[in-house]
Amino acid sequence: MSNDLKEVLVIPVASESLGVRSMCTYIETPDLKVLLDAGVSLGPNRFGLPPHPKEYEALKNRREEIIRFAEKSEVITVSHYHFDHHTPSFTDWAYNWCSAEIAEKIYGGKIVLAKSYRDYANFSQRRRGWLFAKTSGVHAGKLEVADNRMFVFGETSISFSKPVFHGPEGSDLGWVIISVIRYKSDRILFAPDVQGPMSQETLSIILKENPQVAIIGGPPIYLADFRMKYEDIDLAIGNLKMIAKHVPTVIVDHHLLRDENWIGVMGSVIESAASMGHRVLTYAEFMGKENYLLEAFRKRLYVDEPPSADFIKWSKKPSAERKVIPPPI
Repeated sequence: MSNDLKEVLVIPVASESLGVRSMCTYIETPDLKVLLDAGVSLGPNRFGLPPHPKEYEALKNRREEIIRFAEKSEVITVSHYHFDHHTPSFTDWAYNWCSAEIAEKIYGGKIVLAKSYRDYANFSQRRRGWLFAKTSGVHAGKLEVADNRMFVFGETSISFSKPVFHGPEGSDLGWVIISVIRYKSDRILFAPDVQGPMSQETLSIILKENPQVAIIGGPPIYLADFRMKYEDIDLAIGNLKMIAKHVPTVIVDHHLLRDENWIGVMGSVIESAASMGHRVLTYAEFMGKENYLLEAFRKRLYVDEPPSADFIKWSKKPSAERKVIPPPI
């Protein structure tokens, strides 16, 4: 439990610092158990290589943890419809370790508070959101559109922002919703895939909430000068420094940790936090563990721990076959 929180438990479940693509987080107040963004994925191609067997071991392990925490939760949220943030109902062992049975285990009988797929959604997310409502969402005890709404459970409330950009202003990746969980004086903010944030409006929303703990999706520095402008990365780091000065505990993970040089980029943010007696941590560090980066070190993993012949044979099958045949790990 964070020293900044009096009665609320925060448990990171899956993220890049835990070996996979995700920001899944479990939060428990005295009267509510919530699982945020119950999805997990692997990057299909990095450095010209498919995921390493160790990544699949982590994916299977984290998926099992997501199921375990989902089964004890009353509420599950969906901030947007990327597969590392929600669990689809199709079978895919190659990238998402998911199936209809797994989706039912996660969402069955739960109150699901999800971003609208009709409003502020690009074509891809609109389609995925519609499919979610027709498949995984059917198992929910209740499926509610969460955008710009508050839900109250005893003395606990969960409020959701209006849709904000998935990264920079005008991002073609669409929009996400930020959530804030409150119990008495405790406040935890969850801002997945805001990528810093890169949007000044998103920064204002985060600061206005004045949380003790802010969980932030960091900038995708591995895409710098490729699909992301350096100016946007610099803006994200500057905004993170501002957040670190105002929020006692900032947990930063996700896109940021897909690059092995992330710590160098974050140095000024960590210094800004320390100057105020605050701290900046990854999911793993918040749990008191060492960072377990796998995707960022995929090339090295293939050299240091070459996969078996069976795994190589499986990895060369067409994508459609790999999705329905679990990898030999």
